[in-house]
Amino acid sequence: MSKKEIIVQELEGVPEEDFDALLVFIHSLKCRDGADAAPRLPAESSLMKDWLSPEEDAAWADL
Repeated sequence: MSKKEIIVQELEGVPEEDFDALLVFIHSLKCRDGADAAPRLPAESSLMKDWLSPEEDAAWADL
């Protein structure tokens, strides 16, 4: 089985509520040089509600 086939098989077990985060990750892998940020923008805006929370701020406060 190829790595691509394994990844596709693993996707079957990913809950739909995690798809936005998964898309952000996939786009970050494809755009490592930062030249094409446009595909990430829709996912970022949908995740913003989670990112802009007191809990999230506290989690990243030490970095």
